[in-house]
Amino acid sequence: MACHVKKNEIVEVIAGAHRGAQGKVLHVDPVRELVLVEGVNVVFRHVRPNRRNPQGGRVEKEAAIHISNVLPVDTKTQKGSRVHFEVTRDKAGKVIKKERRTVGGTVIDTVKKAE
Repeated sequence: MACHVKKNEIVEVIAGAHRGAQGKVLHVDPVRELVLVEGVNVVFRHVRPNRRNPQGGRVEKEAAIHISNVLPVDTKTQKGSRVHFEVTRDKAGKVIKKERRTVGGTVIDTVKKAE
């Protein structure tokens, strides 16, 4: 299944306690349909003392959120936008849906097709 977000993209959270927050995608798990977003859904993990963390204690880390709760951010408006995939003869890419009525819409991400 093609995901509408990928690693290192800026996304906006559209549902849940962190609604409206924006951050960079750290990890995408397409099988479980989860994403890790930097600075969003931060939780505490209690860890025992070990070599990596000799003191032990509470460690803050990002928890995963469902991929349906995030939208890619449009660079023009700085807001989350729905996207669709468009394929032409020589390239494919994600296009913002709101601007579909205009000619072509804004292309967010392009991939050159293999020959």
